[in-house]
Order: sequence, then structure tokens, then C-alpha cells
Amino acid sequence: MRFEVLGPLRVCRGERELELGFPQQRALLGLLLVRAGRPVPASEIVDVLWPERPPASAMNVVRRYVGALRRLLEPDLPPRAPGRRLLRRDGGYLLEAGEDEVDLLRFRDLTKRGKRAVATGRPEVALRHFVEALSEWRGPVAMGIPSSVREHTVFAAVERELVHTTVMAADTALLCGRTEDLLPRLRQAVELDPLNESLHARLVMALAASGRQAEALAAYEDVRRLLAEELGVAPGAELAAAHTRVLRQELRPTGPPSGRGLPATRPEAPEPVVRPAQLPPDLLVFSGRRAELGSLLEITEAASDSAGAPATVLISGMAGIGKTTLAVHWAHGIADRFPDGQLYVELRGFAPARTPLDPAEALRGMLTALGVPPRHLPNGVDALAGLYRSLLSGRRLLVLLDDASGTEQVRPLLPASPGCLTLITSRNALPSLIASGAHPLRLDLPSAADARTVLALRAGHERLAAEPAAADELIARCGRLPLALAIVAARAISRPDFPLAAIAAELRHSRGSLDAFAGTGGAADARTAFACSYRCLAPESARLFRLLSLHPGPDLAADDAAALTGLPARTARLILDELAEAHLVTEHAPGSYVQHDLLRVFAAELSETHDSLAERQAARERLLNHFLHTDHT
Repeated sequence: MRFEVLGPLRVCRGERELELGFPQQRALLGLLLVRAGRPVPASEIVDVLWPERPPASAMNVVRRYVGALRRLLEPDLPPRAPGRRLLRRDGGYLLEAGEDEVDLLRFRDLTKRGKRAVATGRPEVALRHFVEALSEWRGPVAMGIPSSVREHTVFAAVERELVHTTVMAADTALLCGRTEDLLPRLRQAVELDPLNESLHARLVMALAASGRQAEALAAYEDVRRLLAEELGVAPGAELAAAHTRVLRQELRPTGPPSGRGLPATRPEAPEPVVRPAQLPPDLLVFSGRRAELGSLLEITEAASDSAGAPATVLISGMAGIGKTTLAVHWAHGIADRFPDGQLYVELRGFAPARTPLDPAEALRGMLTALGVPPRHLPNGVDALAGLYRSLLSGRRLLVLLDDASGTEQVRPLLPASPGCLTLITSRNALPSLIASGAHPLRLDLPSAADARTVLALRAGHERLAAEPAAADELIARCGRLPLALAIVAARAISRPDFPLAAIAAELRHSRGSLDAFAGTGGAADARTAFACSYRCLAPESARLFRLLSLHPGPDLAADDAAALTGLPARTARLILDELAEAHLVTEHAPGSYVQHDLLRVFAAELSETHDSLAERQAARERLLNHFLHTDHT
């Protein structure tokens, strides 16, 4: 068998090309080929095949496509036999194919060989491997599948691999003085990524090195006009330097090919590179979160491979759960894996007294940190995002986007360069971002043991050891919420002569109120933190959130919420899902929801203020009637 995905999607058995069936069936095969040798989860298959809204029967359709592809790839397979090509694995499907059968696998293997040859100082060998790898590339990836599917990030990532290998091949060809054979591939890559200044710089240099100086200068003028029209910017430092070298006929580099910037003609005086280092200070008393740190390690290991797609991690959870603390701690621990620096943006999605940061404003700050003079910044989000991604092309950066309000706020800020890692924190689950390929990491409450360690690190191990029962009560009344623990620890530190039992008594006596978790002088405040999430709710959602405090049990179902509000059960379920996405309730089992104790207290405070006594009494009566009816049934 021969599988081809680096161009028109084709499968051949011997010399005969197979008919691949319906467009969506071809799209499934294209996805399995791009992931050849690795299981593709069913959720990812549905997301790729139906980028807008999948039908209710999506998985049944996928199973039919899989059956048809099995019969196509193994026509002699007995009915219901699993076969050896298309296998069911880990809740998804895997296409089993050898490296010699799939053009993408051959391309990746040859690219790795080229990289190894570069690293060991064998540019001629490297160039041979790179050229052979690029010979597998016959056009836009997976041609012949629906265009809406081809736009998915899984296919875009393969195209970025092709561009990255072309950049490394161009650097090597310039070093060896053998650029003529590479010109068609450079033009092909420029067509694929027309705003990539690194590619254009190499095309200009390769044309000149091949004796086509007039064509090189014309190519520079073409891209200069394109950048001005599309982005409103002048060529950046790398492209301008290539133009200068052509004018001076400095065409033979002496530095090694890097795949990130043109090799310097004078290695003793390289061009300066801006390397931002914007991470906030790490928390000295960080503790616990071993499982979450393990998940982050797996994702980071994948992102560290510069040939892979850029990775995005969404750390979500309720207010005060420790999202930023975890993200900053992890970012400091892995910063050295990203040699081109770290960017940090406070997006103010849930800031108490400020509006969320506009994406254009965020991009201007990031571009300035990367060395772009403010006077050279274009207008508009699209132009800024295009310049930002062009500037990051071939670089490996760590980007921390803190406190995001929604997907549309962060989407323009995501790098497109392989080897970059973006950490996003948000109180919202951002399902559309996850559907686009972000790795979700939902933070839950720390364990009781971890909560005790956090409190001990802040308030002192000796004090907790001296009053273990009081310490347990403090942790319980804080609901193990890191924000509440920090507030209580600050109170204990400011009152070193007070026993912990006295502070526990304060919390006990303020039960039903968040007064004991208030901050002064800009300090952390639980009520303010929760209010920032509540104010983003629609009126019906806000009303249900308040009335949840009237429910007497530890958890509730959609029918209970419908009874409280007088809404249809389906509407109540949708609102509960919205509250769960905002991490104001937790769906701990299918159809069963719970609320953190402190959020419940906050909801009760709001209900006292916003719902009249008659409204609350009516809600209780509706709920009681619902319980009586359910019990009778």
C-alpha cells in the first residue's frame, strides 16, 4: 500500500489508485494519515469532520466511514473482523502503516536525519536529506477533502512542518552554495505562507546566490508591497538584512543553519535578538499539585519538539483555586526549554475594577516586548496578529496568558510557530478553544493533606503542630480553597499571639457570611473574587445561581433547579451547564451538581440582597412541592 497526504490525498494498492468515497470519509482518512501510528480520539474525529456543529448521529456516521475504509483497505477482510489496518484504540481509531508506506512519515524521518547531520557538522549530508524529504511534498496538504476540514489546526500543523523544513533546507543550501535545486520548494512554501518574512528572506538570498540578482530584488519588492498592503508594516530586520546582503553581494553565510534566522555572514557580530523575560515572580510557598504538574510535563515534552505543532494548555477552575499560581510556577520551571524567551500578558478577564484587555492592546504590548518599535505597529487585530506570528516564525517562546475572559480574547494571541507553548488561565472552560486543539487542565480543590501543607508553609509548621484540631477546622471552613487558606494564613501571621483556635472561632461565628474572608488595603478578598465571576452571568443564570443557596442538600439535579426557579427542566439544565463552564457549580456526576461551600455562602448573601422574601419563600415552596411529588412517585 502507498498512502499520500502531502498533496492530493491518494491511496494506491500496487499500481492501482483506490476510490476513497465520500468527502467526509476522505477527510477521516486524511486525519488518520496525519496521525499515522497514533490513536485519534473519537472526540477529535468529530471535531475535525464537523468544525461547526456535529450532528447527533456523528459517532454512528464515523463508525460507518471506518467500516467502509476497512473494506477499502482490506477487501478480503471477513465481515466484522477488526483487520490490521484500521484499529480501534483508546476510545478512537488508529491507522497502522509502515514508514515506507506513508509520505508524511518518510518526510519526518528524513527531516530528523537532516537535523542530526546539521548538529554533527555535515551540511552536505543534511542538505541531501532535506531535499529528499521535501520531494515528498506535492502540494497543499490533504487536497481533495472539504476545505472547511482542511482549515483545522491538525492539517495546518503539518503545513508548518513543511515550511520549517524548507527554512532549514534553505539555510543549509546557502551554507553549501547549492541553492538552485531548492528554489521550487522555496516558492512552494512562500505560496503556502505568503506573509512569512523568514521564508521570503531565504528566497531572496537563494535567488541571488543562484545568479538571479534582478529576480531577487524583484522578489523583495513584491513582499515589501504585500506587507504594506496586508499588514501596514515595513519589512522586518531579517528580511531587510537579506535585501542588504543581496545589494552588497554578501551571499555566502558562515554560521550554521538554525531554522530560526539566516546564518550570519559575520559570526563575530551577529544581529541582536530581543529575548523577553516577563514572567511574574514564582510563589515561594508553592506545594502539591503533583498530578497536574505531571500532565503539564507530558504536554511540554511534546511542545519542546520544535518540529511539532505549537501547544496550548488551558488551566481552568473556580475563582481562588490557584490557576495563576500553578501556571507561573510551571512556567518558571520550564523557561529554559524555550530559548527565545517568555511573554506574560494579564488579560484582566475577571479583574475587579478594570475591563478585559482588548486583543489589539495585548498584541501591541507583546510586539513591543519582542523589539518592534511602537511607530512600526500596524492598526487592527488581524494585522497585528499577522505581524506577531511572522515575528515568532521559527522561534521557541513560552507565552502565559493569564485570566482570559473568552476564546475570542486569546485566539489572536496564540503563536503559530512549532515549538512554542502557550499557557492560558481562565475561570471559564472555553470549550471552543479546546475544540480547536487546546489541552484542558481543570483544577480541582487540593487534597486535605496538600491544603494543610499550604497552610503550614504560610502560617508556620510549629503553630499547626501545636493546634492540630484548630488547623483541621480552619482547613474545613476554608473548603480547602487556596484563596481562603491564604487569607486565613495572612490573618494568623498578622496576629502571632492569637491561638489558631481563636481564628477558627471567628470563622465559625461568621458562618453564613464571607466577612471572615474579606481583605483590606487591596489584599485578596473572597467576596470580590466571586463577584467578578457572578457579574458576567446573564440575568436568568444569575437568578438560578442565587436561588441554589436555598437548596438544602449537598447536590442537586436539573429538576431541583427547575423547581427553584419555576423554569422548564431543559432550560434549568442549560443554565446549570453554563454555571459549570464558569466553574460556579461542578457537575460531579452526570446530571448531578454541587457547589463549593463558600460559593454557596456568597449565593445566599446575593439572594438576601437581590431576591425579595416573597420570591425566596415561593422558591422554597416550589422545591418542597417538587420533593413531595418525587417522593410520592
